[in-house]
Amino acid sequence: MDWQQLLLENWHVKFVSIVLIYAAYIDGKELRVPNWITYPMVLSGLIYMTWTGGLAGLGWGLLGMVVGLATLLPLYSVGGMGAGDVKLMAGIGAWLGVKITFYAFCVTTIVGAIMAVAMVLYRKNFYKHLGQALVILDEWRSVKNPRELSRIAKERKPTMFLLPYGIPICIGSIAYFFYAGLL
Repeated sequence: MDWQQLLLENWHVKFVSIVLIYAAYIDGKELRVPNWITYPMVLSGLIYMTWTGGLAGLGWGLLGMVVGLATLLPLYSVGGMGAGDVKLMAGIGAWLGVKITFYAFCVTTIVGAIMAVAMVLYRKNFYKHLGQALVILDEWRSVKNPRELSRIAKERKPTMFLLPYGIPICIGSIAYFFYAGLL
């Protein structure tokens, strides 16, 4: 197999991986994934799926986008992460469909948990973070209004050690792509 054929094979997965790497870099620096990355990613994914599969492809792209949104939207709705992270997962779904997006999300969750624990251990302030986690879990249990949870989280945000979740999305998704033989 020559280098051109190697580059073109699964080029769409390689493209998504490059976008994820760039988004993770920005998220690591700025603690946000900007709309100028996420919106074009979603739109171009839907265009790609339509181009390769017609109206059925568009349908699969839209369904993948919805799955990507659904994976992180509950945490976003209670202030647990930024909208850019949610839209980044939607972009993966628009480009790669339901199954790949769901499995990439599953690996992303594991990577995110490992990174969160590593960050806590690095900061050497385990009990403070455990206390914050228990307060948040109690709020989720007792406060039934997502808007109120979001407001509480917004007030608490400046005191928290935040995980730029674009990084676990990038690492987890690309790890899954390799595992699945897509890269």
